[in-house]
Parts: sequence; C-alpha cells; structure tokens
Amino acid sequence: MKELLDIMARLRDPSRGCPWDLEQSFASIAPYTIEEAYEVADAIERGDLAGLEEELGDLLLQVVFHAQIASEQGAFDFERVARGIAAKLVRRHPHVFGDERLAGAAAQSLRWEEIKAAEKAAAGKGAGLLDDVPLALPALSRAQKLGRRAARIDFDWKDAAGARDKVAEELAELDAAIRGAEPAAVSHELGDLLLSVSNLARHLGVDAEGALRAANRRFESRFRHVETAVAAGGGRTPEELDRYWREAKAAERERG
Repeated sequence: MKELLDIMARLRDPSRGCPWDLEQSFASIAPYTIEEAYEVADAIERGDLAGLEEELGDLLLQVVFHAQIASEQGAFDFERVARGIAAKLVRRHPHVFGDERLAGAAAQSLRWEEIKAAEKAAAGKGAGLLDDVPLALPALSRAQKLGRRAARIDFDWKDAAGARDKVAEELAELDAAIRGAEPAAVSHELGDLLLSVSNLARHLGVDAEGALRAANRRFESRFRHVETAVAAGGGRTPEELDRYWREAKAAERERG
C-alpha cells in the first residue's frame, strides 16, 4: 500500500510528475471512478477472478488518486480515509465489536440503517429518508434504493402481488397515453411503468440493474447469431430473422 501511495505522490509531483496526472481534479477523474466500479461488477458477473483482481486494483487507484489530490489541498489523506471507514465498520457492527445481539441478516441491515440515520442527525445532515440517495446512481438502481427507503415507514406494498398490480395499472395508463398521441404523457407514463417494474423486482428479490444487464447480454448474444446467419447467406424477411432469433434462444437453453 505504501508503494502505491508513493507512486501516486510521484505522479503528482509538480517538478517531476506526469503532466496528465498533474492536470487532473476530483471532477475530471470522477467518471473514471464510476467506470472502474462498473468494470469490477462486470468481472464479478462474468466469474472472471483474474479480471476481478485487476479491476479491483484499478478501482483502488481511483481511491488513492482522490486521496492524493485531497492531501495536496490539506483536506484529508489516504490514512484518514482508511481510519474513517474502519471506525465506521466498528461503529455499525455493535453486534460484532460490542455487546448487542441480533437475530439475523435482516435485523442487522435494519440496525445498520438506524445507526446510519443517527450519524446523519448528529452531523446535522438532512433527516429525510431520501436525502442521501445519490443522483449519480443508474436510474434502475436508484429507483430500487428509493423504494427501499420509503418502505422503512411502510410506504410500500405488502407483497409482490401488490407491486405486480401496480405494474398492470401503469401499463394501462401508458396504453391510454399512447392512444392519446401525447409524447409528453407517453414519456411520463413510461417512466412510471419503469419505476413500478423496479419496485416489483425489489419485492421479488431481484436486482433490477443486474437483471437488465443480463438481458442486454442475452440480446447481444442472440443478435450476433442473427447477424452470422444473415452473413452466411440467410434471408432477411421478418419471419427468417425471427427464426434465427429463436434458434439462438434454443441454443441458450441447451447450454443451460
């Protein structure tokens, strides 16, 4: 860790550092930080442990980079970041590092959120349940997080059936907007439908963002089969394209 910190300090040295690294700021490297987090998630989804090792290193570099810039400004350094998260983990696990006893993972998650809320209040931050849900989250992930937060005060359906009924309701409203040929209304209702689907996923215990990423991968794989079939001289009528698509789906089922 010290070697990595020393390298980052050298890269940011005004007299002998790297011109590109010296030009960077929190804002300019923030997109890279987000990108590296996604690449970590991608390696995990692909079961690529060698890739995960590399991507975790790339993500760690982002933490070190931000900490180095902050250190130069006299705000904080990497050691403070590490000590801060260590203290937070101890503080939010009183059942491990203290005398509390919890019944299971669900109780622990609830206790975590209670402690987190108390920390926010003590720091004088907004007490609203939705105040600290990051705007930069992918829309589906943020929708599910908003739903989880609202559920803390029972603003939620009792079960997946209620969430499913809401999807049907929003789909009917979208159909009505489409019949009305009002683009703004269609966009509005489509957004409500997507939000409802994210809530249904939450009630079913499904990560909506991950499910959509998986669906995207399936679409890519199937469409490549369609492209290959056409390139090999296959026809391009709707019926033929649909047949190639169904062949790809069948091949997926055979592979398990």
